[in-house]
Amino acid sequence: MKVLMINGSPHEDGNTAIALAEMAKIFEAEQVDYEIVQIGTKDVRGCIGCGSCFQNKKCVFDDIVNEIAPKFEEADALVIASPVYFASANGTIISLLDRLFYSTPFDKAGKVGASVVVARRGGLSATFDELNKYFTISNMPVASSRYWNSIHGRAKGEAAGDDEGLSVMRTLARNIVFLCRSIALGKEKYGLPEKEGFHMTNFIREDLLK
Repeated sequence: MKVLMINGSPHEDGNTAIALAEMAKIFEAEQVDYEIVQIGTKDVRGCIGCGSCFQNKKCVFDDIVNEIAPKFEEADALVIASPVYFASANGTIISLLDRLFYSTPFDKAGKVGASVVVARRGGLSATFDELNKYFTISNMPVASSRYWNSIHGRAKGEAAGDDEGLSVMRTLARNIVFLCRSIALGKEKYGLPEKEGFHMTNFIREDLLK
């Protein structure tokens, strides 16, 4: 079992890193492999909607997105973590996730997803909802905790003093492990749920315009 954690903060040893490190303690105790990828200072451009990934099976911009893609495919769970900027996630991680989820052709169903958000005070729940949408559009079960997956801190290291937030991170990590193991057992006994064919319905139908 392997967990991939993406840190979207530009501060490698900041409060977002503290949150992920608290989760890592649980993964280590449960003997679960994990990897933390730092992308906050990477030069990641947004998706341009060129559609090249449909043919090439990877993004046309050969950067950190294509490096992370095989790690994502191999992982049983994906944790995406971001500081809160103007009640939203860091622009770098949003650009990365748009392209990562859109350009990867492998089936993501059954992979566990979890988002972690960090802020001084406000905007946490809005950012939490924003990040979870990547999972729910991809048929990925979303791991929860005893509260929203958030922790508070502004200055470097402040998150280490948020005892409740640290507890939320540990609980989240335990729930990820449990959910991954439960899914593995379920797949072995029952398989994944039946999938329907994809029926895309546009809001504007050409046949109605004729």
